[in-house]
Amino acid sequence: MAVYTEVADEDLTEFSAQFDLGEVLSCKGIAEGVENSNFQLVTEKGSYILTLYEKRVNPDDLPFFLGLIDHLAANGVPCPQPIRTLNGEVLKELSGKPAAVVTFLSGLWPRHIHTYHTAEVGRALAEMHVAGADYKLTRANALDVTSWRVLLGQCEGRGDEVIAGITAELTADLDDLEANWPGDLPRGVIHGDLFPDNVFFRGEGLSGLIDFYFACNDVLAYDIGVCLNAWCFEADGSFNVTKAKKMLRGYTKVRALSADELAALPLLARGAAMRFLLTRLYDWLNTPEGALVTPKDPREYLHKLRFHRSVSGPAAYGLE
Repeated sequence: MAVYTEVADEDLTEFSAQFDLGEVLSCKGIAEGVENSNFQLVTEKGSYILTLYEKRVNPDDLPFFLGLIDHLAANGVPCPQPIRTLNGEVLKELSGKPAAVVTFLSGLWPRHIHTYHTAEVGRALAEMHVAGADYKLTRANALDVTSWRVLLGQCEGRGDEVIAGITAELTADLDDLEANWPGDLPRGVIHGDLFPDNVFFRGEGLSGLIDFYFACNDVLAYDIGVCLNAWCFEADGSFNVTKAKKMLRGYTKVRALSADELAALPLLARGAAMRFLLTRLYDWLNTPEGALVTPKDPREYLHKLRFHRSVSGPAAYGLE
């Protein structure tokens, strides 16, 4: 469930009057998502998404996020576009929370991944990287390689309660990742969380990218590593090299990858697996019983991390 703050009718009426949206016809909570309270807002002028930003989102980051999707949408990337108030603002307050209204994107996120999905995701990711190159605002990645050891420490050695021996294994991996993490690869704006539930399709065509609340400035090819983990493993844990090959081909048709980026791909994908393993492990150990959100099992990402650790080069991802 992803509605943490209920909105009173009178508050919604007062809020919507600040926009040129017409009469509010309905406002229905959206169950998907875990960070914020989301509603499908239907007015006389169409459908929109209303988001109330909850405590896990730093209000200081909201100008970056909202400015980014405005910039990307203006440059042809299919993502939500913020709706401005009559005074030209994109961020207001509703029910005591920062709130924004964005355009509604049609489509469904894919429950079963096919190669045409990964090809489209690769293309769209590259288009996003290119379009974001001249975005003026910046935001550091709060979950980059420098944060992972801190995250493991916050688990206080309790990871072994979930997976025997995981603390020692991850400590050794962190030693290697920190020592070899590339510092001179092309950088720019990344999505950082482009999982299937953040990508909409209509038929075989990609219709939208959403949920930019982990977007930041980091190594561009790291974003590819995130997507390899999110899109190219099967339910049985096997890696689908054909899906990976289609993704990388889709990407490189838009933005070429340097030899250094290709060589670093196994390490970057391994780092991406480490990032999601650690956040899942932390949430697994610290989510209170009875919480609205069910934590995701970290074991999935331990398997992925071990796969990337075992490969000898980028050929494992379908590259010649």
